[in-house]
Parts: sequence; C-alpha cells; structure tokens
Amino acid sequence: MIYSIIIGGFAGWLAGNIMKGGGYGILKNILLGIIGGLVGGWVFNFLGVIILNGFLGDLLEGVIGAVIILAIAGAVKKK
Repeated sequence: MIYSIIIGGFAGWLAGNIMKGGGYGILKNILLGIIGGLVGGWVFNFLGVIILNGFLGDLLEGVIGAVIILAIAGAVKKK
C-alpha cells in the first residue's frame, strides 16, 4: 500500500510536469497520480498489455494513468 502511494505520488508529479499548464499544483497532482496509478493499472490489465515488470513498469503505468486523469480533469475544468 505504501509502495503504491509512493509510486502514485511520483507519477502524479511527473504527469504534472508532462502536462504543462494542465496541472493543479503539486499536492493535487500527487493525489491525481495515486488515482491515475489505479486507472493506469486497470487500463493496462483490461487491454492485456504488460509494459514492464517491477518499479519501472509500475511507474510508467502510473504516469500514463495520471496523464489520462489530468487530461480529463483539465477538460472538465475548462467547461
């Protein structure tokens, strides 16, 4: 559980940097990263795609999931 929070937090921070202008500040990006890690893991499991095993794979899934969440949140925020 702590591992997931750390990975998700780091993924949220990275996603916030990737999505320049789409971030919400470091704390919200970290929270969205934790949620994004769950979303990324679910999406890749649903598609049957394995990116990498271990820390790097978990981080990559989290970053992709967090970018998806930040993009959705940014679209909702603009409306």
